[in-house]
Amino acid sequence: MFDLSERMEKIPPYLFAEIDAMKKKKIQEGVKVIDLGVGDPDLPTPQHIVEAMKAAVEKVERQKYPSYEGMLSFRESAASFYKRRKGVKLDPEKEIVALIGSKEGIAHLPLAFVNDGDYVLVPEPGYPVYYSSTLLADGIPYEMPLKEENGFLPDLQSIPDDVARKAKIMFLNYPNNPTAAVATKEFIREAIDYCIDNRIILAHDAAYSEITFDGYTAPSFLEFDNAFEVTVEFNSLSKTYNMTGWRIGFACGNDEILSGLLKVKTNVDSGVFEAVQEAAIAAMDGPDSVIDRNCEIYRKRRDLLIDGLRSIGIKAKKPLATFYVWARVNGKSVDFVKNLIDKAGIVATPGIGFGKSGEGYVRFALTRDESTIKEAVERLNKFIT
Repeated sequence: MFDLSERMEKIPPYLFAEIDAMKKKKIQEGVKVIDLGVGDPDLPTPQHIVEAMKAAVEKVERQKYPSYEGMLSFRESAASFYKRRKGVKLDPEKEIVALIGSKEGIAHLPLAFVNDGDYVLVPEPGYPVYYSSTLLADGIPYEMPLKEENGFLPDLQSIPDDVARKAKIMFLNYPNNPTAAVATKEFIREAIDYCIDNRIILAHDAAYSEITFDGYTAPSFLEFDNAFEVTVEFNSLSKTYNMTGWRIGFACGNDEILSGLLKVKTNVDSGVFEAVQEAAIAAMDGPDSVIDRNCEIYRKRRDLLIDGLRSIGIKAKKPLATFYVWARVNGKSVDFVKNLIDKAGIVATPGIGFGKSGEGYVRFALTRDESTIKEAVERLNKFIT
């Protein structure tokens, strides 16, 4: 009866919703499903954060409409977090905006700056929101392939000049979802210079910046010279503090870009619940040992899964960051995943769902405990043989 708008018709079904439907079907059939698909941490939110939330909910002043840009105390904590973790100095009054999760900010950014027919440079494979938010803003996604032979970094010099001239935003994401790749300092400098030269907003999704291993520290793009001229960085407490359901994050960087984003937000949402902001303050002001403990848990799971995959002939590089393993498989990734669910009761994510360059790969999430991963490896061995 009611037709969707043309822009909505262009957007493919959200990948994770399709995978979830496949998972539910197997559960209904009585299968004990091991879900290594969607990246939702199984680890609980640290108790001191939960307690801060409990106390904040009872405060009458936290039950009112919040400010659009976020409580100053929240933004001050975010600034302290960036100074401590990244060595980046931020002005909490001008260079930080609270978000209802980083996904919200990423989705709203094109609405602020993209006109009909403008290009947005989108990595593929990549987080689907970069592509869909561009379409919702009537922009044209220009896909930048991430190839294994190039370390899953886009070749910026291959972007046509006419596309660069009409591009308004470049989305990048390192540490990367889904490939788990990390960016070299040389590439980050190149990306910043490219965006300055072409007057493009550099939108860096840093949601996985704190999940790192083997001594690696993921840099903020804002650490680099001249980055503030063009860069806005999206960060989230979801993965860092096991707070995916809390919906809290922030954008930081160039104040002019943030003002544009805030103009969209004031027209479509009413800010972040202040009790959640207080919980986020407790998280960011709390001990970094919480983050270190998470990373050590994910490292053990990574090693267990990587060793298991390699033992059965599935090629996977050991990642330095994120809680994902990006594995090369034989045949089409969707066929592999469907067979994996049907025959082994394991849910993974087909690489093609993140973009055509993801064909031939499958993403496994390290969001189940070691005993479950061991069982998954045993099932995989039977499945492969």
